[in-house]
Amino acid sequence: MEYVILAVVIAVIAIGAIAGLVVSGRRRQQLPPKSQAPVITAPKTTPQEPQVGEEAAPPTEAPRRTVEEVPLPEAPAAPEAPEVVEAVEVEAPEAAEAAPAVEVPEPTAGRLVRLRSRLSRSQNSIGKGLLSLLSREHLDEDTWEEIEDTLLTADVGVTPTQELVERLRTRVKVLGTRTPDELRALLREELVELIGKDSDRTVRSVKHEEGPAVVLVVGVNGVGKTTTTGKLARVLVADGRRVVLGAADTFRAAAADQLQTWGERVGAHTVRGPEGGDPASIAFDAVKEGIAEGVDTVLIDTAGRLHTKTGLMDELGKVKRVVEKHGPVDEVLLVLDATTGQNGLIQARVFAEVVDITGIVLTKLDGTAKGGIVVAVQRELGVPVKLIGLGEGADDLAPFEPGAFVDALIGD
Repeated sequence: MEYVILAVVIAVIAIGAIAGLVVSGRRRQQLPPKSQAPVITAPKTTPQEPQVGEEAAPPTEAPRRTVEEVPLPEAPAAPEAPEVVEAVEVEAPEAAEAAPAVEVPEPTAGRLVRLRSRLSRSQNSIGKGLLSLLSREHLDEDTWEEIEDTLLTADVGVTPTQELVERLRTRVKVLGTRTPDELRALLREELVELIGKDSDRTVRSVKHEEGPAVVLVVGVNGVGKTTTTGKLARVLVADGRRVVLGAADTFRAAAADQLQTWGERVGAHTVRGPEGGDPASIAFDAVKEGIAEGVDTVLIDTAGRLHTKTGLMDELGKVKRVVEKHGPVDEVLLVLDATTGQNGLIQARVFAEVVDITGIVLTKLDGTAKGGIVVAVQRELGVPVKLIGLGEGADDLAPFEPGAFVDALIGD
């Protein structure tokens, strides 16, 4: 019994000791360590910008006033009546991009006469040369040979030259005494006869029952074909025609842009397609649109083909056949560079075999050109020269008039 009591006492003492150790350990964990100093948090302040000179001195405390010492603000004054301001007219801003102005082309009537000074630059090779030779007191065989050489040098051609010399010899012999005025009148009459005064040189551009007149413009590279097409549009607009342009030259870079610019100047719409596209398709669409719009004339600018390329020449024939599905082609104008001489005649022969040429346009017939090419090319193709280009200006394309042409050649 005594052992039991002793064991109970020892157990109670052990439990109390263990409980005291646990309580003291918890208290030590809650207390901060003695070596750690208390952390003092400074009040937050707005950082000051660095100061220089007098401003760097420590700020002094400004005197403060009580609420009673602060004056109250005065009541706001009544608003005055607003002044009457006169209305100011504000101009409307200009359009960002004004539409291009449509030009009024120069009238075609008498245009060749107005361009006579440019054409007369080439008269030294024909007019003045012939007048000088015919004015000699004695016209022997050597003189007539010089007259023949003058005509041949001017690209008149062998057969036309022989015909002209024979007529001149006969008429001079009959005339006898020759004054300068008589010689000029004689030479003028014979040259006009040689060129052909009775030929129909009208460009067929009048609308008919089938639809608008269709004009194909053909020629080799570099003769000014696209420019001539644009200038021809100006000629037709000046004569009161409504025109649609077809940019069927899809092989030369910027040809369509060039033609469109010419059309915009006179208010003519240009039908075009992708670069390298089918020329026949574009020509077909141009005529189709011309019919839909009811215009008078459709001008189609074809690619400048080398006359030695058989495949390209065949393609030109295809363009003409496709266009004829709408109706007949009224004009096929062959553009020739007047400075090329006999080479231009070779080109003319090849084109005439592919398409039926109905008229000739001679470009660059100013200054360096020889006017005799007019006679030679007409004899070669059997078709008349209908238009001539006498310069780089927009209105330097003129209807061909034999009388005015000869007058420019032989001078006053």
